[in-house]
Amino acid sequence: MSDARSHILQRLRAVGRAEESELARPVASHPWSREEKLQRFTECMSAVRADVHLTNEREWCNDLQQILMTKGARNLVYAPATPHGQILQSGLSSGDIELIPYDQEIEQWKSRLFDETDASITSCHGAIAETGSLILWPDETEPRLLSLVPPVHCVLLQADQIYSTFAEAVENQGWAEDIPTNALLISGPSKSADIAQVLAYGVHGPKSLVVLVLR
Repeated sequence: MSDARSHILQRLRAVGRAEESELARPVASHPWSREEKLQRFTECMSAVRADVHLTNEREWCNDLQQILMTKGARNLVYAPATPHGQILQSGLSSGDIELIPYDQEIEQWKSRLFDETDASITSCHGAIAETGSLILWPDETEPRLLSLVPPVHCVLLQADQIYSTFAEAVENQGWAEDIPTNALLISGPSKSADIAQVLAYGVHGPKSLVVLVLR
């Protein structure tokens, strides 16, 4: 082996050992209270043009309806087999918002989903205060397309499921024992920047993100 090659391999091994050492260090957790986590999460979300609304189990349907009407949405795609989906079926106070159940194969209604739906609603698996991120675990009941296709994506978040850091969420939710096959972290509406760093929203997904925090 040449001296140059040996030197390169030694440097690579040293880098690898350094990275392993960094990974072995415990991740510090912010000692935030429940209210501090909610405040931090709201500030981070608001900074990237997401809408955060505080509500409760009794009022969220009415609040959701008013928000959608303000945004000009005519319909809402939802997962009927979920607990919140069942509440929605009887919870909306009027017919101003059409409910569209996601209860068939995508091939059967792809055109309507992509071209005619205005908003969608999903649950989430919690949130991260440090970065202002939502944790979603899409599955057959609530497919990924629900959070990706409609221009307005609404999310129900339990206030007591806001964690200080991602590491805290992973630890407390036991990801090591039951890691999801598809985990998503959503930090605001879809956005992208060109070479001049001009930020545009809604390029690759929803233009608007609405978070209903259930306290």
